[in-house]
Amino acid sequence: MSTEQSAVSAVVSTPHGFRRKMVGRVVRDKMNKTVVVECVSSSRDALYGKYVRTRARYKAHDETNQYRIGDQVEIQEHSPISREKRFIVTRLIKKGVQE
Repeated sequence: MSTEQSAVSAVVSTPHGFRRKMVGRVVRDKMNKTVVVECVSSSRDALYGKYVRTRARYKAHDETNQYRIGDQVEIQEHSPISREKRFIVTRLIKKGVQE
């Protein structure tokens, strides 16, 4: 456990080539040490010029289980942690509203 945690913290602190960073909202936090982050981006349609929103959901590693639904977080690419997890949560941008 401690080696994985130290490896994750070392990756966040040291630069390691180009790794994508994206901002998204936590939409699911039921799993242990994993959150699902939804990143929404908009791009201009080539033919009509209309802006089209696209949505992508990524599973991200959350070592301390501190992020909740509605939180806005930044995720960063990482080497595969499990079958579907390829991102880690690097920081909290804005806390979500608790109901």
